[in-house]
Amino acid sequence: MIKVVQTDITCMKVQVIVNAANNSLLGGGGVDGAIHKAAGPELLKFNRHINGCDTGQAKISPGFNLPANWIIHTVGPVWRDGEQGEAELLANCYRNTFKLAAQKGLKTIAFPSISTGAYGYPKEKAAKVAISIMQDFNDKMDEIIVCCFSTEDLSIYKDLLIEN
Repeated sequence: MIKVVQTDITCMKVQVIVNAANNSLLGGGGVDGAIHKAAGPELLKFNRHINGCDTGQAKISPGFNLPANWIIHTVGPVWRDGEQGEAELLANCYRNTFKLAAQKGLKTIAFPSISTGAYGYPKEKAAKVAISIMQDFNDKMDEIIVCCFSTEDLSIYKDLLIEN
């Protein structure tokens, strides 16, 4: 089941939270900065040794000081004009995150809205991609949570899930 909530992803009591990271995996703004701050300095130390992450790919680290045991870091695309493969790269973020979760036997996961902050991906377009891939993996997970930062995000995801 796909559930939509508005809360701080760093407080989620799930097996794994997803970080909308940058390519370095060494922290940044938005969700990435909040996760690094909440997880503690061990996350930065750990991530220095996993050699970054390409756009559309995913890597995993322990959750350290978070309630979640694991963090899957994925790097979404920067929105240019929608004609540069952004949708496929964003879909790959979700696919590769689910594949990595499956490899670790993780069944409860919380996602932020990947690429919609500093990377400028239009929120509704990003949500459509996210929900499409989440539905593909829904029967393989016990719980998929979309963790929204804003009321606007919450409304977009809830409306799209009602349509589907």
